[in-house]
Amino acid sequence: MKSIKTPVAILVRVSTKKQETDRQINELQALAAEKGWEVVEVLREVISGRAEENERHGLLRAEELASQGAIKKVLVHEISRLARRNSTAHKFVENLEGYGVSLYWKAQGVETLLDNGKRNPAAGMMLALLAEMARSEVEVLRERINSGLAEARRKGVRLGRPVGTKQSASIVLKKHHDIVRNLKSGQSVRNTQKITGKGMSTVQRVKALMISLEQLPSR
Repeated sequence: MKSIKTPVAILVRVSTKKQETDRQINELQALAAEKGWEVVEVLREVISGRAEENERHGLLRAEELASQGAIKKVLVHEISRLARRNSTAHKFVENLEGYGVSLYWKAQGVETLLDNGKRNPAAGMMLALLAEMARSEVEVLRERINSGLAEARRKGVRLGRPVGTKQSASIVLKKHHDIVRNLKSGQSVRNTQKITGKGMSTVQRVKALMISLEQLPSR
């Protein structure tokens, strides 16, 4: 007798068309295959994680599938791909749970419902922490950049590329192409640092350059 596979939906999000969703999708499809789950739909969003709920067509479609009983799980790569607004993330999870659907995020290998359908307390606490980290990450980076610029101006430092320097922004980005690739794919600064093995300050500097060149939105 052929076993019935658990139906799941994959949800991926990037903030700009310059970023790619392929890596997220490929990794989540591989996860589903490994777990024996059936992917019934892939939901792609190109929108800021701070967008209003009514603009998040991917979240709305996932809830629609859940309400129809078409899926039992929603797979995301990490919580920051779900949303960068705490209220959006928590409301989405609560809505899914109301339909008996679990959210599974690959980065920590955690999901919100246990096998018996009850809430996973550990996942609830982790979700709250990761949602707050996702929300504050960009704000912290922006504050550091602005603080650094203000201090430089106070000291009379000339901002911008020094005259005669050979290492322009494009050269720095090319040198750290691995950081650029991970940031464009939607990885956080912290995850990018872990994946590339480079210093946190280097990753933050590259991200700041990408934002200034509009290669990456300040989400």
